[in-house]
Amino acid sequence: MMEQFFSTFTARTIWTPELILVLALVSIIYFLIINRFRHLFADSKPVSLRRQVYFHLGLLAVYIGFGGPLYVLGHIMLSMHMLSMAIVYLIAPPLLLLGIPSWFFKSIAQLNIARSIFKVIGFPLFGLLLFNAIFSFYHIPFTFDFLMTSEVWHNVYQLAMLLAAMLMWWHIIPRLRTKYELSELKRIGYMFMSGVLFTPACALIIFANGPLYATYTDPSTWAVAMSYCLPPGTDMPFEIFSGEQALSVLSPLHDQQFGGAMMKVIQELAYAVAIGATFKLWMKRDKEETPKLKIKEYDMYQTEG
Repeated sequence: MMEQFFSTFTARTIWTPELILVLALVSIIYFLIINRFRHLFADSKPVSLRRQVYFHLGLLAVYIGFGGPLYVLGHIMLSMHMLSMAIVYLIAPPLLLLGIPSWFFKSIAQLNIARSIFKVIGFPLFGLLLFNAIFSFYHIPFTFDFLMTSEVWHNVYQLAMLLAAMLMWWHIIPRLRTKYELSELKRIGYMFMSGVLFTPACALIIFANGPLYATYTDPSTWAVAMSYCLPPGTDMPFEIFSGEQALSVLSPLHDQQFGGAMMKVIQELAYAVAIGATFKLWMKRDKEETPKLKIKEYDMYQTEG
């Protein structure tokens, strides 16, 4: 299957060099900020190698989800599309947030416009409902097929969903103390509620009686969606969509069910890791804040009288 995939599409289609250039530019700006221009930020400190690795793993996750072979396969199989979404919205945001130094956020928070915006969107409930509403609305069949066949609106919607995911993850991994900061227990409850709100879209995909999306069942709709992955003037490879040479080894319904299940499993794993890290921080803070009792050795053996 993979040999057929790489022989069908050009290198430009498969590897999305335009996105590589954009992410490389983001990486260059990141290094300029944390090195050459660090002195422009108040209370700035050297950024650890670990945070730099986190940030670039986040960029890699964005690339895997929005470009590369997985993105092209996502226009052929819904399961691959769901996998790319899971990587972009559940894995990339926490890595990017962890990779950006807190002193950068402190400097941004000094801007009046930033504080005004955060007063509106900073409520934890807003971030929780916004991301899950956008995610659920995306998977309504009419919305999904419209966005997949409209390159501009699809790109706008994907960017909006990424920003909403970043806002939701901010309350799970806060990089700056604000009046909206949640305690560790509330963060765990926040993730639990997010998992609950995440479920209906996955359930719709998993338990539907038949294929939901014309993008993966109707050749003409698929051709429109696929054309945005191909250079202008490229012949449409209909042979990989259906028939003996089709790339997917699963039927549209089974591929759809597999994709929904995979999305839900990855969400549970991502939140489980975040809950574990939050619980660890909770225990650490509790130990630091609990006064230690100083008992002299002989007090343990004293008896009354």
